[in-house]
Amino acid sequence: MAEKGTPAATTVPPSSSSAHRHEQPLRKLDGVKENEANVHLYSNNNDDDDDEEEEEEEAEDDDKANQIYALGVMGSSSKNNGELSPTSTITHQRTNTNGDMKNGIVAQDTNQAFYVDSGDVNAIVATTNDLDGEEGSIRAGVAYRTYKRRWFGLVQLTLLNIIASWDWITFSPVSQLAATYYNVSESAINWLSTGCQFVFVVTSPITIYVLHKGPKLSIVTASALLLVGNWIRYAGSHSSSSGNFGIVMFGQVLCGAAQAFVLSAPTTYSDLWFTTRGRVGATAIMSLANPFGAALGQLITPFIVTGPRDMSNAVLYVSIIATVIAVPSLFAPAAPPTPVASSGSSPKEPLMASIRRVVRIPEVWMILIPFGVYVGFFNSISTILNQAMMPYGYTSDEAGIAGAVFIVVGLVSSAISSPILDRTKAFLLAIKTLVPVIALTYLVFVWMPGTHSAGGLAGPYVVLAILGAASFSLVPVALEYLTELSYPCSPEVTSTVGWASGQLLGGIFILISDALKAGPDANPPLHMQNSLIFHAALALAVVPLVLCLGLFGRGEFVVLKRAKTDKRRSRAPDA
Repeated sequence: MAEKGTPAATTVPPSSSSAHRHEQPLRKLDGVKENEANVHLYSNNNDDDDDEEEEEEEAEDDDKANQIYALGVMGSSSKNNGELSPTSTITHQRTNTNGDMKNGIVAQDTNQAFYVDSGDVNAIVATTNDLDGEEGSIRAGVAYRTYKRRWFGLVQLTLLNIIASWDWITFSPVSQLAATYYNVSESAINWLSTGCQFVFVVTSPITIYVLHKGPKLSIVTASALLLVGNWIRYAGSHSSSSGNFGIVMFGQVLCGAAQAFVLSAPTTYSDLWFTTRGRVGATAIMSLANPFGAALGQLITPFIVTGPRDMSNAVLYVSIIATVIAVPSLFAPAAPPTPVASSGSSPKEPLMASIRRVVRIPEVWMILIPFGVYVGFFNSISTILNQAMMPYGYTSDEAGIAGAVFIVVGLVSSAISSPILDRTKAFLLAIKTLVPVIALTYLVFVWMPGTHSAGGLAGPYVVLAILGAASFSLVPVALEYLTELSYPCSPEVTSTVGWASGQLLGGIFILISDALKAGPDANPPLHMQNSLIFHAALALAVVPLVLCLGLFGRGEFVVLKRAKTDKRRSRAPDA
């Protein structure tokens, strides 16, 4: 019986003449149950089992070839009653008795059935469904399958992104209370989050190297940094009366480094474990867990910290959650036992070769630049939103709800759009649509805080909802499209560069926004109008880069290279 999760394989006695192999009626071989795998093995030899065993031994001694026929259903039942009529042939690889890879022939008949003409003793027969009920597919005579264990790694990366982002935002929602507890200024507290963004950039070269070794190493590295960083933060916050800011900053730096390893990992993980029909969705879940973690931090931390003395408990609770999430990372799967798609079986370019190739692809930079700018805007807008709205009469609760609308609507929209894009592969159309919408929304938002006296909450909430929907939907499709354009480069290169540029620009935008903040004598005092204008102008400036993709005779450079590889290898060429 075929072993679970492996292709069915067997040996049968040789026919007297391979030229007459179709003249003998096919007899189904014993040992393979039809209800366990959609592959049926047939032999053109009608001798008794004992005679078969004797002839098989003779064949092995003489190193003669056997013929194996595998008749399987591919989408519809075969109607030829075992009469195989090959109409096309493709190259097929399988092993002989010594485990060496050999070339054979797979023939496909007109009724969507297939068989294997073996040139050696053993042939690997591709199955359309394995015994675990996991997905399988036939790709040019080779069986590709996905594994249920991939979901464990996906959940682990998702949780790590949530807690890493929560660590980043821990002190921002209660900056005044944190400043009092640590006996520093609010500007110093702001550096706890801004510093994380700059640490991300510094850690990026190491992140690319580690991810090139595999996502498992990146996951374990991030978990270790989160464990150590969180408990160092608590070491500087264990006293209920006051804390040690220097120790907390050191722990925060380690948490910021951890974020680089998990935020850059989703594209590498989805490329390794998911097929082309699920990569965008998988990348969306893992990547957008990061802003979801920030939203949790902004909502939950103020409920815990009602006074300066509560900072110690807040840091402790986050440290416990981080520990619970980090420990299971040791059990995350490293790599699937077999490739899940043909692109996964293709070797990726060496790291330095990948970097050199990416640098020379204009289309990659035409997406990386807007991606980095808009990720930076998300970081800066999340930080200054309260300061942009409260001078016009909004309460801190109303400004907080506006931020929640921005994130929640964005998450929901991405959850809807990602599966659609997985099916349609309309990556370029989506990017060319979403980027102008994002830019125009930043432009409209310039006037939204000032509508409080006339329109109440409707204006800012609606505009932020549209901005969140477009921004969050852009993230996974842009990351996956960068991987497609740079294939066969390692996907961690474009992913890490994109996120690192967003973190760097986010920190710079926060500093610029603070410098553009109006003075106390302005009307209204301390407004952020100039900062919003700066965001809108830069958002509009990068739109032409995306709109020019595929133009000026460069249409061939915007095709989905990885998806095209999977599709090409999934079809059998004509004989």
